[in-house]
Amino acid sequence: MHEDVDPIELSLTALTLTFSDEDMTPATPTEPPQMTDIDLKAKEYYFNRALSWLEFNKRVLQEAYDPRTPLLERLKFMAIHSSNLDEFFMIRVAGLKQQVESGITQGSADGIPPQEQLAAIRQYLRPAVTEQHRFFELELRPRLAQEGIFMLHYADLHPEQQAYLHQYFIDQIFPILTPLAIDPAHPFPYISSLSLNLLVCVQDPASGQELFARVKVPGGFPRFVTLPNHLPRSDEHQGGAWVGIPLEDVIAHNLESLFPGMKILNHYAFRITRSADLELETDKADDLLIAIEQEIRKRRFGSVVRLEVQKQIPPAIRHTLIEELDIDETDVYDVEGLICLNNLFSLLDLPLPHLKDPSWHPITPASFHRVDERESQFSLNNFDPTIELEHWEAAAGELFGLIRERDLLVHHPYHSFATTVQRFITLAAYDPKVLAIKMTLYRTSGDSPIVKALIAAAENGKQVAVLVELKARFDEENNILWARKLEKVGVHVVYGVPGLKTHTKTLLVVRQEAGEIRRYVHIGTGNYNPKTAGLYEDLGLFTCCPDLGADLTDLFNFLTGYSRQRDYRKLLIAPVTMRDRMLALIQREIEHSQGGGQGRIIAKMNAITDGQIIRALYEASQAGVEIDLIIRGMCCIRPGVPGVSERIRVMSVIGRFLEHSRIFYFENNGQPEFFIGSADWRSRNLDRRVEAIVPITDPHIGAELKGILDLMLNDNRQAWDLQPDGHYIQRHPRADEPERGTHAFLMEMTRKELKERYFN
Repeated sequence: MHEDVDPIELSLTALTLTFSDEDMTPATPTEPPQMTDIDLKAKEYYFNRALSWLEFNKRVLQEAYDPRTPLLERLKFMAIHSSNLDEFFMIRVAGLKQQVESGITQGSADGIPPQEQLAAIRQYLRPAVTEQHRFFELELRPRLAQEGIFMLHYADLHPEQQAYLHQYFIDQIFPILTPLAIDPAHPFPYISSLSLNLLVCVQDPASGQELFARVKVPGGFPRFVTLPNHLPRSDEHQGGAWVGIPLEDVIAHNLESLFPGMKILNHYAFRITRSADLELETDKADDLLIAIEQEIRKRRFGSVVRLEVQKQIPPAIRHTLIEELDIDETDVYDVEGLICLNNLFSLLDLPLPHLKDPSWHPITPASFHRVDERESQFSLNNFDPTIELEHWEAAAGELFGLIRERDLLVHHPYHSFATTVQRFITLAAYDPKVLAIKMTLYRTSGDSPIVKALIAAAENGKQVAVLVELKARFDEENNILWARKLEKVGVHVVYGVPGLKTHTKTLLVVRQEAGEIRRYVHIGTGNYNPKTAGLYEDLGLFTCCPDLGADLTDLFNFLTGYSRQRDYRKLLIAPVTMRDRMLALIQREIEHSQGGGQGRIIAKMNAITDGQIIRALYEASQAGVEIDLIIRGMCCIRPGVPGVSERIRVMSVIGRFLEHSRIFYFENNGQPEFFIGSADWRSRNLDRRVEAIVPITDPHIGAELKGILDLMLNDNRQAWDLQPDGHYIQRHPRADEPERGTHAFLMEMTRKELKERYFN
């Protein structure tokens, strides 16, 4: 693959977005009035989404660079940055390369030729990757050593440590290694994506011929081999908390065992990344589950999109790898030091709490406290229905009674997922008054208690219908496994609507009460995943509003059967009503502002890339509407442009928890409206996914959401402000003001709530 592209000057404003006429088709019969003659489709008003994503990942890396971050947490952010970059190459870069191979030079969503985007990505990443690895080697590695965490090279080890590692190699590693020769009689071996490999250069003493072989570093072992404390250490490593060495170093210094009789000349580590984007036409698949299984198998053999090599690799060997992998020199990234920093995650398991964030334990919110008291009489995790059914029914009745009294909002990870959402599903599974449970599963954990509860519900004779989204990227295999388990116990499992990915986070419980049917609803912003619920910031609404129950019933009928439902009472549903409703809400703020009223928009989400929404926001800014956008990741809107977006401000919050909730606030001339849900303002969310956004009608919940937004807008610890040139500047407190971090503040408020509940 060759790209005849000259390097271009890197700037987020150098690559901008334009939109086709189809993208810009208005959602309402008439266009909002233009405030000026400025062409709001002009590409200079939009940032390229790939480079904007790289700016987001740079903000993640800055947490590793920030000395205020605890040392082991800095390693975590270093690992997250590297893991994110792997996925970026597997999906985004792979997609751009496919466009180049197909001869596409124009017409993509951003209107910029794929070759130019690839060139800009490379120009952005090469110095960034070099800086990241140098920072780890020159800054973090020495700081780790200061704390007694020694990640050593083989030459640094005491002879007895080396002897231990040799025996470890012989006993544990050697039996599973398979050296593969590379010569005319042995074709170049298949290299799996993201695997770490050694290219070994040996010499035959009899002939003097230099030969090459590949040795794969096995993935079933820890990347860093821990050396026992009882072994002698060199003087400078005495008293350390941990001593370890990369597994590839252990293999590299025992190569004589793999190539007996050969002279080991040298070895070089390398790693490749393959395309992982599934190519699946769901509307043409006879059996979606089987079709996706076949595509997952094909993913192993995707084209190579990146080669990472040690910087010191000789040019001839480098050229051999390029030729054999069928890539271009521009796909090669030189690495100084460790290749693949993802495995730094493992060091967070070291028992060194002073080098980590203080531990956090989510609480049961006060609104669920009565259920807590009921459940104190029995064990939720070890429930025996023959003994404890009376207590179980009482707890279920208590929870459903709370939801009948008023809507309830939960905010993870400050509020416990286990004692709110998981409890809701589990109690419903055993409550004899519950007739049916319907939910969408996009991602869940490997040992999911959610799935176990659904299985129990089906075994208890309830009607259970679950939409399992098989196309959830990199969770396809896990979701296939759950789908088959659910089907075996009689759960009605469906895989969604052809051509659409089901991303909505919705749960419907149908219960018989006093001779009538009542529907209970949970609508969230995050997945039904207990593990990520402790790491991701998300919101969930519990309600028994009849209109929302009816809307969710209609939505599930659309997902599981044949329905062309176009009208929903309250829910904003994509791809049906959501785009039009959002544009109408923005337009209403324009009209309020033009009429001398209060026009203001605050929106929090993961990303904003949709051209039509961005143009509507530009028109709102021109009309005098004040707009604050809290965007964690990609942002294609350009704030602060005179005459276009001077009333638009964009910020991003990066920190301990991954900001994942979507909150929408419209001032509505003093009668504010709030919405939460699963959708970002991206074309894929609005047009190619099934999404749900719910209006918030409870004024107490609205006030709570406004408090969250205001807190984030005033953050001076974790916040970054997007500049008109596309770069971000981190906020810092002034000398006369205290530090205000969103996550720390919310954790402290949650602790106070718990303390006041039990000690006042």
